[in-house]
Amino acid sequence: GIGTVNLRPLSVSLIYTSCGREPICYQRIEAVKTTTVQKKIESIYTEESRRVFATLVRLLGDFDLAEDALQDAFIAALKQWPEVGIPQNPRAWLVSVARFKAIDRLRKQSRIDPLDENHPGQSEKLVHYDPENQDDIEDDRLRLIFACCHPALSAETQIALTLREVCGLTTEAIASAFLIPAATLAQRIVRGKTKIRAAGIPYEVPTLDHLSERLETVLTVIYLVFNEGYYASAGDALTRPDLSAEAIRLNRLLLELLPEPEVMGLLALMLLHESRRTARLSPAGDIILLEDQDRSQWNNELINEGRKLLEQALATRRFGVFTVQAAIAAVHADAASADKTDWRQIVALYELLLQVQPSPVIELNRAIAVAMRDGAETGLALIEELFSRGELLNYHFAHAARADLCRRLKKNEQARESYLRALEIAQQEPERRFLQQRLRELETEKLQPVVD
Repeated sequence: GIGTVNLRPLSVSLIYTSCGREPICYQRIEAVKTTTVQKKIESIYTEESRRVFATLVRLLGDFDLAEDALQDAFIAALKQWPEVGIPQNPRAWLVSVARFKAIDRLRKQSRIDPLDENHPGQSEKLVHYDPENQDDIEDDRLRLIFACCHPALSAETQIALTLREVCGLTTEAIASAFLIPAATLAQRIVRGKTKIRAAGIPYEVPTLDHLSERLETVLTVIYLVFNEGYYASAGDALTRPDLSAEAIRLNRLLLELLPEPEVMGLLALMLLHESRRTARLSPAGDIILLEDQDRSQWNNELINEGRKLLEQALATRRFGVFTVQAAIAAVHADAASADKTDWRQIVALYELLLQVQPSPVIELNRAIAVAMRDGAETGLALIEELFSRGELLNYHFAHAARADLCRRLKKNEQARESYLRALEIAQQEPERRFLQQRLRELETEKLQPVVD
């Protein structure tokens, strides 16, 4: 039920630190001649930077020092790799270099301020660290998620801190998602980091006794990461497969630790959605709606795994919102074609979801399902009711849904107004192309002669 509006990942072309601190260094890829190595470094930054950062946070016990060390390591890579080549294990190389950069920083700091107590004994810990221990590195992001989701922090801070520090989304993008000023969000994140350090919150996966109390927020964060990968909030590409894959990987790790129904339900939900990825875009990169997708392209292996997890979660009778959403996705997966979809069952599941988690976004989804079951007029009335309450006025999906129903009812002027409003709000480029195409189609329909 939490939106993912405008959550943009950090770009390798501008490596910097934020969250309340002034940028300390700008290193632009464009300043170095574009080569195959440079493109590879950009790819490694996207795939590995937050894993390396999570390891550094565990070693250093300090977010800002870890960010500085990460930045130093990538600056070194930008300088050295074009000359000597990319190492066989880039992640281990980056951790190793960042480790020595952090040691240098800590030693210089100790000479300047020998009474500083923020990093006691960290130099010695870094010296004896083995960056080739991949088991430690693989689990570090999960450890960091649980640290960011500690119950000592407010729920808002937990989610914002995890999105910023674990997933690398910018402060401005997260603030946009929360509909609050960036400065307010930055202060929230800074306070969260300070609280973690002051309270001595450990960077570790909690014991089973304390795991469940942090589970809901952790699952929510994992789902937010998946959403950004499955339907990017902005940019030229509709999807970011690396983020979706990371969310699924984290969920699998969590399932090994805690085989709870909602952990199964969330994994089922993500797998069922992920199964449609290749069918969601045309060769030109344009959006293909669910009703128009070639279902033979759906990944049956992922669908079958998702169904099995869903059945296990439902059998416990202790499931929650993610399991119900997975059940909705499974109904779509069960339909051989769009016109064979069981919309009655989907409406019933949305009604159940509204009881568990009331939300205007869920009401919108239910309205669309009702339109498919009972007709566009009925669904449109439900959307108009949402707008009359002041709900979702800045949510482009709501305006696009209204436009589609108006179009089906031949209310072309109202449809045009709603498509234009959706276009004003949308930031995702394939989505904007889709809306522009819809507007062109409306103009074409208006020019066609009326035949008695």
